[in-house]
Amino acid sequence: MAPNEGGGGTAAGESASAAARPKRVRTGCLTCRERHLKCDEGLPECQNCRKSSRACKRGVRLNFIDTQVKNPPITPPTQDWDVAFQDESREIASEYRGGLGRYAALPQETEETPEVRDEALYQFSSGVMNTPTLAPQQLPSLQQQSLPAENLEPYPAVSQRRPDNSREQHIHSADNTDSTFTSQTIPPPPISTYNSTKQTLTPPSEDRGPLDSPEELLFMQVFVEEVGLWMDSLDPYKHFSRLLPFESLHEPMLLNAFLACGARHLALVNPIYSEDKALHYYDDATTRLLEALQNPNRDTVICATTAVILNVYEIMSERPLQRMNHIAGARALIKECRWTAKTRGVGAACFWINVGMELLSCIRFNWQVAWDPDLWGVDMDFSREIDYGREEGWTYRLMYIVAKIANFRSSAPRQAESTQHAEQVRLQNRFNEWNRLKDWIDSWNNASPRTLRPMGYLYPHQTTSKSAFPEVWLIKRTSIVARLFYHTGMCLLAQTHPVLSTRTPEMHDLQQSHAHDLCGIVAHNKDRGVASVAIRSLAIAAECLVSRREQEEVLEIFDRIQKETGWRTGFLHKELKEKWGWNNEEQYQQQQQQNMAAPMLSMQNYPYPASSLPPAPPPLSLNKGPPKGIINPILRNADFSAPSHPYQSHYIAPLHLPTQQPHYNHY
Repeated sequence: MAPNEGGGGTAAGESASAAARPKRVRTGCLTCRERHLKCDEGLPECQNCRKSSRACKRGVRLNFIDTQVKNPPITPPTQDWDVAFQDESREIASEYRGGLGRYAALPQETEETPEVRDEALYQFSSGVMNTPTLAPQQLPSLQQQSLPAENLEPYPAVSQRRPDNSREQHIHSADNTDSTFTSQTIPPPPISTYNSTKQTLTPPSEDRGPLDSPEELLFMQVFVEEVGLWMDSLDPYKHFSRLLPFESLHEPMLLNAFLACGARHLALVNPIYSEDKALHYYDDATTRLLEALQNPNRDTVICATTAVILNVYEIMSERPLQRMNHIAGARALIKECRWTAKTRGVGAACFWINVGMELLSCIRFNWQVAWDPDLWGVDMDFSREIDYGREEGWTYRLMYIVAKIANFRSSAPRQAESTQHAEQVRLQNRFNEWNRLKDWIDSWNNASPRTLRPMGYLYPHQTTSKSAFPEVWLIKRTSIVARLFYHTGMCLLAQTHPVLSTRTPEMHDLQQSHAHDLCGIVAHNKDRGVASVAIRSLAIAAECLVSRREQEEVLEIFDRIQKETGWRTGFLHKELKEKWGWNNEEQYQQQQQQNMAAPMLSMQNYPYPASSLPPAPPPLSLNKGPPKGIINPILRNADFSAPSHPYQSHYIAPLHLPTQQPHYNHY
């Protein structure tokens, strides 16, 4: 009996002990939980907190529901707030008994996404276009396109980017202007990752940290040191090469536009790089831009900036006139942001690069500037001082004057008026306008600061370079750009005098003097950041040259620019040789005999400077005036208020326009 009684007593004791053990409660206060005490769940204060004079902190009873959501909805980004989802439910559940067993961690699934095979197509033309009058090409659809297969060239379709998780630091100088990405210095192409099937979309609000892909790093370096170099030639704060690359780390649309330009530049200067990668990044950035334009809450600043960079890519293309997707679109987005010459920061950088590219195109094709210079908002009061060292303001003033000269040149009539009186009135009006423009540009030259003028000037016989042109040394890049525009404007004025011909001594001397100085700047300049302006300015000056030696040196300069920068200049060889009369050897030989038989008469009619080589025949363009210009056909409707505005099937007007400058503006 004793054992039975003892056993019964033991069982009863364990039962009583279990009954006396405090039970875990779920509605107690947090203060008791932190002190590991049983809470009596009294309200408003429990007994433990009342006795110890502590704050009785209450929590919320949580009931966990294990719900798995695949493909969650994406909240569109805005300028004012960001939304991020953070799942901590399993960490909280682990604090409860059996929580980890009931709410186990989800397995990491890696889904293989099928490779996108839809191919966007562009149409190319086999011929060479002179003065295009075609409307801008339609943008590729976000869905699969069905275009004729004839004369089409496919490029890879859009693939999503993968997030970058590395935080390794890469120190790189953006101020280096001596980088040369040539076939000898560029490393072999890295392993491509843009067509990987495991890439995912990078949220726009995520700061992805430093670039950790060798391919992306290389393309960004090329953009910063080569493309951004000349894009920032008129920007004192170097937005495209120093500021915006950092902004692109959390803006995939902007990043892909940068990478497209860098990859395109590599394809131009090094044959081992194909254009496929550049087309991929270009297509990705374009698709993201079209998607953003359908969002009324979009960041209009980022959209306009991306369109400007994609416009640069199209100009760098093999056939730029066949890629006009963003030329008009960039202008329309700039107007939508209300950016003008009075804007500060990135708006000013985008405005002037866009206006500058249009001005160079108008000079080449004899177009009228689509954006009336009087609406730019340029301060033309030369008596108003600009901060010392800020020559960019003076360069903007000169671009305004050159735009006025380009409009004057393009408006030259091709036929005389019906009556002699009307013709005299027209000539008088154009003569007065010519004098006004000439006085304007002379006043700019006299009032501009000393830093915009040459630091050194050596005549050809003083140099050891064996160049036919003087050595003109300018220190700052903006000073070089300003002088190139200045000499270009003077050459255009000499060619467009309404009364005097270019054969008259006055106009001939004016044209030759500025043409030689312009060629001297380009011939002895090693700054690749002015190549885009130098090419068009040099072409204008080269038309005026009459010495065979000078003409041959100009062609050598064009070849050097193409080798160093990748800008295609082969078409200029053909145009200049035709204007110089090189294609007609019989005419050239006949002209040589005439010059040798009657040197004095030749010098009297054409007071050209003496040369060791016989002078070439006069440019053919001197016998004919420039063709009457038209308003830039590409930018004629570059406004969202126009009936046929850009991005027709994608554009939705934004709800909010920028009222203040973004945080990466530094004016």
